[in-house]
Amino acid sequence: MKKGKKHDSISTFLGSDASIDGTVEFRGAIRLDGNVKGKVKSNGGTVIVGEKAVVEAKIAVGVAIIMGEVHGTIDAQDRIEIYPPGRVIGDIQAPVITVDEGGIFNGNCIMKDQTISSKKKKDLSPKSSIAESITNEVKKEK
Repeated sequence: MKKGKKHDSISTFLGSDASIDGTVEFRGAIRLDGNVKGKVKSNGGTVIVGEKAVVEAKIAVGVAIIMGEVHGTIDAQDRIEIYPPGRVIGDIQAPVITVDEGGIFNGNCIMKDQTISSKKKKDLSPKSSIAESITNEVKKEK
């Protein structure tokens, strides 16, 4: 995982000898090291797919960190990170997607817009303080 990034503390584990066929709903962070078939979903949570995990599912979470094998779709509100020996076979979408060297991704990718808070929207508007100061300098030169 990237240094400096703080992830939720892991509150739920699925061990490498466990299998789930159905829907996994969670809050916070979950680490999957076993087999999952079905759906994995959370409103803003983090799923970590461990190196030994095999997941055949539709995943809808805040953050997806993949180090194992995923067949299916991943829809993340924040970001998707794929680290070696991770492999994703299927469609993914998130505002931020990273695939480290050695990670494998085969499928379609959609980079969706990040949700921008109203304060940031104001800062990005043409009337931001930097833009205003440049405009004022140009007016003074005329």
